[in-house]
Amino acid sequence: MQLYCESLTSYKRLATKEVRIGDLLLGNFHPVRIQTMTTTDTMDTIATVEQSIRCIEAGAELVRITAPSKKEAENLLNIKNELRRRGYTTPLVADIHFTPNAAEIAARIVEKVRVNPGNYVDKKKFELIEYSDADYAEEIDRIRERFTPLVNICKEYGTAMRIGTNHGSLSDRIMSRYGDTPMGMVESAMEFLRIARDESYHNIVLSMKASNPQVMVQAYRLLVKTMFDEFGDCYPLHLGVTEAGDGEDGRIKSAIGIGTLMEDGLGDTIRVSLTEDPELEIPVCRDIVKRYEDRSRKYGAGGQKSEVGSQGERSSGEIIIPHTSEFFKGVLADRLPYDPFHYQRRETFAVDNIGGKQVPVVIADMSKLEKITPADLQSIGYTYDEATDKWNISDAAADYIFTGHQLLDFALPGTLKVIVYPAAWEDAADKKKYLPIFQDSGYVSAEIKSEKLNFVMVDCYSDAAGIPYLDELANDPSVVICLSSTHAHTMPAVRRMFVELMNRNIKNPVILITDSHYQTTDEHLIHFATETGALFLDGLGDGICLGMTQKAYDGSSARSSLNASGRNYLQNQTVEQFINNTAFSILQATRTRISKTEYISCPSCGRTLFDLQETTAKIRSVTHHLKGVKIAIMGCIVNGPGEMADADFGYVGSGPGKITLYKGKEIVKRNVNSEIAVQELVNLLKENEAWVEPANQIIKSE
Repeated sequence: MQLYCESLTSYKRLATKEVRIGDLLLGNFHPVRIQTMTTTDTMDTIATVEQSIRCIEAGAELVRITAPSKKEAENLLNIKNELRRRGYTTPLVADIHFTPNAAEIAARIVEKVRVNPGNYVDKKKFELIEYSDADYAEEIDRIRERFTPLVNICKEYGTAMRIGTNHGSLSDRIMSRYGDTPMGMVESAMEFLRIARDESYHNIVLSMKASNPQVMVQAYRLLVKTMFDEFGDCYPLHLGVTEAGDGEDGRIKSAIGIGTLMEDGLGDTIRVSLTEDPELEIPVCRDIVKRYEDRSRKYGAGGQKSEVGSQGERSSGEIIIPHTSEFFKGVLADRLPYDPFHYQRRETFAVDNIGGKQVPVVIADMSKLEKITPADLQSIGYTYDEATDKWNISDAAADYIFTGHQLLDFALPGTLKVIVYPAAWEDAADKKKYLPIFQDSGYVSAEIKSEKLNFVMVDCYSDAAGIPYLDELANDPSVVICLSSTHAHTMPAVRRMFVELMNRNIKNPVILITDSHYQTTDEHLIHFATETGALFLDGLGDGICLGMTQKAYDGSSARSSLNASGRNYLQNQTVEQFINNTAFSILQATRTRISKTEYISCPSCGRTLFDLQETTAKIRSVTHHLKGVKIAIMGCIVNGPGEMADADFGYVGSGPGKITLYKGKEIVKRNVNSEIAVQELVNLLKENEAWVEPANQIIKSE
């Protein structure tokens, strides 16, 4: 039975149809292709050409250009000719939303067109309309009539097509039957795909983009299952989280969405949508993709190293996790103990403030500091005021710190506890503030344990020995299990342990422990986000603890640690602060613990009506303290209100120098002068009781 990937216990790419885009082959085990989208005015031929060249030279294998009307579509020919004159043959993609005749022009010029089924033919007025079966069928006939000419042009000219559904731009008709759901996203694309197949056109790529990684992942999984159930095969997948934002948050959100799917072998091309210059997206894409190129290249069936495969060759290389459970000899949908298409948190009992219905905790690894002082706690959200003997605690303050062998010589904030190795715990005077962490074998054999809370580390399936001590840990009311893995394919190994826990009805809460051996900041962000975010999206995990190997830590501490984009996220940050912020950002992006404002910001394109990067920074500077508020910043009507999806408030370009403000999907203020629009947004927040004055929580030390 096909679930949504080839294997849940090994890395193996999903077999998809081969699609030709110019001279580029995509799908069918070809390398995962990297792409981006220009931000220039499409009518400015030279600016678009020069930005395209910067993207190509950075590593883009496809370049997408917006064509919102006929004139932009026609100008694609000038852009293409100039690129070819300069020696660049990279395939171009026309981005189409509302204008079928622009798509039909572009399909005769460029190598690929992208259509959004929610915008291409259907109405989208955000009205609740009841469609009878007859009305629904009539609308499908109308889509067929309007979409078939483009399909035939693509067949004639050998042009590829992406049917790209976006979560926030589902039509009224889809919304009326399926609601604002992953299934609605899938059906929106399937309607167009069925029409194309009826015309014997198969040069198609599909995408299911959302600003919420949880929705995005569920939609792609459902799409794969739906295609296999209906057709018996799968078209290539273009992966991306739309409106991911910028900086660390944009990278983390993108890595969680894209990485979760790639961990399961899904994805044939990716685009990281950042509110930054498009060439800066490419290194992030490369950092994501190389994780899986390395696996395909180095490992074959059975987890044995292989010399077969290279970046330019196709490879379906597989990494196998040893099987000690009958369940994993053949994964069947009806035996998976959780639903990968709908979010539900794993049921656990609470141990102190971990598990149960409580939000996931954050454990800060401070064990690499030689001597921890009160000042060091500032990096994890605690600021000590010596004059008043009080601590200020931020919304992103760690719940626990791990210090290894080190006992602290100062009073801690009342809410903060310390995790240490067993020998140090035995020496600690305060057994409530200090808690022990054991290896699983050590816990089983230990004579002295905490009556309240014991952290117990388990290495998931690193060898054929499996999990020999699980029965001794099972449902011990004092045990919080800490899962990590030294296996080559870590996330499925840890996920497999969760399945084992659920199948055995073991309800201990679980902390996810992930160390990074990488060097650049982007690499760390992607590694942390992918390894842990994929599990949190499925409701697996009650806490997070991130760290670095000693070599990676020393490298990050000793230098400015510029990432491949030239941006320095560790500037004015300690490694501990960077890791703590990353942990909270992962929980925020997976919607499992909200600690700050969320920004849904489109990556800008030729349609954008204001300086998106500058405006995003300005809005962030005055609203960043509004915990839990979701603010969408959209460059034009194409990306708002539809693409704002589940944002609480929206700031959308409506014309040169003009902004329209939204509450949800409802227009509140039209055509606001851009010079005062940010203040008007603040006023809107205040009017709707979403505004609070910046303040820190103050607690006394104990």
